Amino acid sequence: MWQQTRITLRARPRGFHLVTDEILAGLPELRECRVGLLHLLLQHTSASLTINENADPAVRRDFERFFNRLVPQGTHGFEHEDEGPDDLPAHFKASLLGCQLVLPVSAGRLALGTWQGVYLGEHRDAGGARNVLATLQGERA
Repeated sequence: MWQQTRITLRARPRGFHLVTDEILAGLPELRECRVGLLHLLLQHTSASLTINENADPAVRRDFERFFNRLVPQGTHGFEHEDEGPDDLPAHFKASLLGCQLVLPVSAGRLALGTWQGVYLGEHRDAGGARNVLATLQGERA
């Protein structure tokens, strides 16, 4: 089976957000997949996708603090400033974390670890809704 779906994630404030459930809600076909792979491509250059802790929200807040120290806003000497002071740091963060994931599917579910979830890293102050192109390939149950 092959299935490709564009999922629009609701707009979120700057920070790291658990979006696993929103991704799953946009892919009811996943329940029909016995074994396969789900490729997620975030179609933006100022946000990111990553996998990490899904239980303690403090981890997501600490991610935001860490990446803001790693790539601080307001650093002078860069050329790309047309879209505001948060834009170029957002591009750097997105490149560091990446914009795509490949996840295993087993028995109609994502085969994530117990404490793993999919994060959207929103690196703009007002990034808006974000599109994820989800491509599911696998064997039907």
